[in-house]
Amino acid sequence: MDMDALVSITDTIDTYMYTYFLVFLLIAAGVYFTIRTKGVQFTHIKDMFKAITEKKHVEGGKSVSSFQAMMVSTASRVGTGNIAGVATAIAVGGPGAVFWMWIMALINGASAFVESTLAQIWKVRGEKGEFRGGPAYYIEQALHKRWLGIVFAISLILCFALGFNGLQTYNMSSSIEYFYDQAVGGQAGAVPGYFETQIPFAIGVLLAVVFAFVLFGGTHRISFLTSAIVPTMAMLYLVLAIVMAVMNAGALPAVFGLIFQEAFDFNSIVGGFAGSMIVQGIKRGLFSNEAGMGSAPNAAASASVSHPVKQGLVQTLSVFIDTILICTCSAVMIMIFLQNPENMALTEFGGTPHETALTNMPLVQQTMLSAFGNAGIIFMTIAIFAFAFSSLVGNYYYAEQNFKFITQSKPALTVFRIVCAVVVFFGAQSNLTLAWNLADIFMGIQATINIVVIFILGKWAFKALDDYKAQKAQGLDPVFVADNFPGMPATECWHETREELPTIDDGIAFSHLED
Repeated sequence: MDMDALVSITDTIDTYMYTYFLVFLLIAAGVYFTIRTKGVQFTHIKDMFKAITEKKHVEGGKSVSSFQAMMVSTASRVGTGNIAGVATAIAVGGPGAVFWMWIMALINGASAFVESTLAQIWKVRGEKGEFRGGPAYYIEQALHKRWLGIVFAISLILCFALGFNGLQTYNMSSSIEYFYDQAVGGQAGAVPGYFETQIPFAIGVLLAVVFAFVLFGGTHRISFLTSAIVPTMAMLYLVLAIVMAVMNAGALPAVFGLIFQEAFDFNSIVGGFAGSMIVQGIKRGLFSNEAGMGSAPNAAASASVSHPVKQGLVQTLSVFIDTILICTCSAVMIMIFLQNPENMALTEFGGTPHETALTNMPLVQQTMLSAFGNAGIIFMTIAIFAFAFSSLVGNYYYAEQNFKFITQSKPALTVFRIVCAVVVFFGAQSNLTLAWNLADIFMGIQATINIVVIFILGKWAFKALDDYKAQKAQGLDPVFVADNFPGMPATECWHETREELPTIDDGIAFSHLED
């Protein structure tokens, strides 16, 4: 089967999955959880910021604080989806897609709260005293369906280790294509048939080797990349966006005006719905902030807190940081560039055929080139590599945690790591449409399983939230005790009372663990 046939098949599956099913499921989940939690993502913003400033509940050992757990999930969220995803949404769906990305983030903040709170309730202790958990774990413990937990784990592995990582590698490779065209060749088309040359092959080999080096080097190398490089590049990226906005302050009213105008344009909404701004905004929003998708709970479960709701609130804040802050910066920069009608005409939304339209990373890089010259495009190429490679290892972390849920076999883990490196190699040579389609399909499968499960288990997150608010009303620092919730499926953690809670044994944190 040739590449064109694969693209056609995956495009059809992707279109039907999002246009006729997942779009409505995501909206329904977000609205339902917003209503049931009484808008927790809006009413507890002060508590979100307070929670991230708290130290971890028990010092020492391998447990992490709420802030550290949020950094792990944010490192995975804040990647090329914030850059390439926004560019694709605007280029295909038009400026109005940005508005629907915002709406999905605001609504699905409640979904992020519920899934992360559930991950905390049914977390378990690892061999070295650390906490771990996620959808696969609360499916097994709360629903007593290990087989479904395995199905979810497999879908997450396919989504992150194959779909997302293949896409991240393609973004890195395509950034080299445009960088070479503009900065070295001096004009677009300087390297005809880039993906038919040996350059993507060489990039694939290099990335696969470095990626394998990180994987087999253990979690210390992974944590360095996700906790040091990404925040640094994210801050530089935000500074660059602010500088560009200040330089073009006069264009900002028109930029936001166009976003809102297109968001409510009837023809853009109903015409070609599969590629419309609503679908593009939802798909790219989900890819970027991962709310409700079942990925962030794997990081949320690792936090050492006194109450599950605290980490639920922190992860909700992470969604806002990702989409409302960073994605908006990307959108503003791109929209400033597209204010020029000649530039807008280069996109698919502006009338250029899909095959030759400016989209994805090339659109972002052209924006940087227009604003800052070659220095801008060089910075953006470096940023793309830093964001994308950090996302590679962050995504792999999620995948490995779920692989270990399925089996603890060390030989199997070694084979798994090799396969993940091979995926990175082939991703550098993947067709853009195929890369996006695979990521969308695997993400859709994973999100569907998780959303259905949190619909079923959501009542326990609601009760935990009520307990949290009741204790806050009494002036107490909320402490969660599972035994106070009749009928709650058995948990491994959360069995100490307030007086028994703080415990440290030989430097390893055993907070909330049953004897």
